[in-house]
Amino acid sequence: MLGWLKKLLQHFLIKIEHKIEISSRMKLPHIIRKEIQSMLCPNYTEELLGLKDVFVKSIERIGNTLCIHAAMYQRIHKCPRCGERTSKVHDYRTQRIKDISAFGEITYIYLRKRRHVCPVCNKKFYEQVPFLPKYHRMTSRLVAYVINSLQGIGSMKSVAKSANISQHTVARIFDQVEYFNKELPRVLSIDEFRGNADGEKFQCIVTDPENKVVLDILPNRKTEDLTGYFLSFKDRKKVQYFVIDMSGPYKNLAQSLFPRAKIIADRYHVVRQVIWAFENVRKNEQAKFHDARRKYFKRSRKLLLKKTESLSEEEAAQVAAMLNVSERLRQAYRMKNEFHKLMKCKSREEAKKQLGIWNMMAVGYNLPEFEACTKTFINWQEEILNSFEYPYTNGYTEGVNNKIKVIKRNAFGVRNFKRFRNRILHVMSKA
Repeated sequence: MLGWLKKLLQHFLIKIEHKIEISSRMKLPHIIRKEIQSMLCPNYTEELLGLKDVFVKSIERIGNTLCIHAAMYQRIHKCPRCGERTSKVHDYRTQRIKDISAFGEITYIYLRKRRHVCPVCNKKFYEQVPFLPKYHRMTSRLVAYVINSLQGIGSMKSVAKSANISQHTVARIFDQVEYFNKELPRVLSIDEFRGNADGEKFQCIVTDPENKVVLDILPNRKTEDLTGYFLSFKDRKKVQYFVIDMSGPYKNLAQSLFPRAKIIADRYHVVRQVIWAFENVRKNEQAKFHDARRKYFKRSRKLLLKKTESLSEEEAAQVAAMLNVSERLRQAYRMKNEFHKLMKCKSREEAKKQLGIWNMMAVGYNLPEFEACTKTFINWQEEILNSFEYPYTNGYTEGVNNKIKVIKRNAFGVRNFKRFRNRILHVMSKA
């Protein structure tokens, strides 16, 4: 039936030389009207604008603004009160709708909306518009564009400018986005970062370093709040490994709430203890020198911190000359290099042996700057050795912290913690 009707209409259209103007006021069923339009020409306008079931009446440009005058094809609607199906129109209303910028121009859709009336209960209601949610004045794809754009590290102000809406509108749209963490992973990592949100100097980040997923952002790093957060999970026995920096409160938290988990000290923070001790020796020694030599040692800081195998012949000669000036600096430099060798151990047993030798060396040299470092290694020996047995670190967590700093810097700081938390989780969900 439809094929026969199509041939008849095609013959009719050829006779009038394809000059029929398709209008929503034509008294033809919707499916026939669509067939006629498709035979006249493919609907490239619909494909270009990405608006389905929309009849574009005209397009005009006013300055750098593109105004699209359109209407929906008339359809049968269901009464929201009694469920009666009707296509009877009560009146019309033209609504201005913001849309995504097209061809580099600010775009508005002037949609002529119908208000239908139910013949049974006399209920008046507007026709359904697929791309426009109820009570909204911007298209769904503009809202989706804003949410997708916020997955980058740019500020809300930059997103608002590109979408031709206000910054407050972007914030209101994004406030509808929420993230929740319902379960704990097998490997858990925790760290803090300087967020300065909602009056708290530091915020806490919880990640899964094994699968590289940010689980949650907590408002502060207070032990009581962290305890309350983790106690809300019933699957705490699922956590087998707990990766932390060398922080006492985090260690106590892991021991009390995750007794079955292996606590792993992040290797970067272990090495950093030795680097700090070495730097203290260098600063104390160069303070004894006259200005010229003191400034030379200060400028050569990176050269002294560089690994021995990475030095060129000229750099090695410069280091040797500096070490000949100070015996204490030479001893500290040797301890630093020996610790780098220790961190290359391939097994727990080998690392345990080398750590014992290094501690004896520290006692023998008796450098006051290394006393705190040595005591820390003794107290954290089990957690440090676990890092040689299990391949988990805080590397992913520290990388996320760097990205958070960029987000915060681009926004010139974020005061609202809930929005800050959701923004971080939103950005990292893409990564």
